[in-house]
Amino acid sequence: MNIDFAFVLVVLTSVTGLVWLLDSLLFKQKRMDRLVKKGSQTTREPVIVEYSRSLFPVLLIVLLFRSFLFEPFKIPSGSMIPTLLVGDFIVVNKFSYGIRLPVLNKKIIGIGEPERGDVVVFRYPVDPGVNFIKRAVGLPGDTIVYRDKQLFVNGEEVAFEAAGRFTSEDIKCTTPAADAALSNEQLGNANHKVLLHQHSRGRDGRWVVPPGHYFMMGDNRDRSNDSREWGFVPEENLLGRAVGIWLNFDFEKGCADLSRIGDGIN
Repeated sequence: MNIDFAFVLVVLTSVTGLVWLLDSLLFKQKRMDRLVKKGSQTTREPVIVEYSRSLFPVLLIVLLFRSFLFEPFKIPSGSMIPTLLVGDFIVVNKFSYGIRLPVLNKKIIGIGEPERGDVVVFRYPVDPGVNFIKRAVGLPGDTIVYRDKQLFVNGEEVAFEAAGRFTSEDIKCTTPAADAALSNEQLGNANHKVLLHQHSRGRDGRWVVPPGHYFMMGDNRDRSNDSREWGFVPEENLLGRAVGIWLNFDFEKGCADLSRIGDGIN
């Protein structure tokens, strides 16, 4: 079951804030007046008010920070190897592509748009309750061709060259496939590595990106569920740009790679 943490956070912040406000406006003074009549010097708030008063500022700060500034995400799959590994915990810049309302994800202030080569977190178009992370390959209006594991954008071949094997020396907590090979790719301003599997079939095709949509691909080109399978990502599904790694820990394997902490994402 996918839990919408943003929705839960909005509800908790609203409820605690409302309880605190109603008590301050309607009940606090009456409660203090009763205590004065009784000659008591101690003022004891109801438990729900006490907890709401304590939690509301904390919840509000967390809500504002993760909704408008930065939000943590965990990488659950290997679709972005070698850029991101299973167990990476990343930070996503939430204002790179505009300020959006939490839960509704409606843009209220336009700041920027994805650039070709950005690593983007977005709501999966097939199931918006699931977050995906891929690289923005095609912008609105672009023509994307993928043929024989070579990428073409608007008729131009994207710079691409072999960079050796992908071995266990490259990563700590994942066992590479025997046929895994690295290549360097220059996509827009992003110079990054992609992973190809020599025994895997390339998913060839031609796509024209419609207005207000983006074409996303994983850096693990042969093992990624991306726009080649399910189509384009609407602009309203964008959540932010991945900017850095703050932890790596694969809970399934009980393995951590502390050398990745602080690495930027290109």
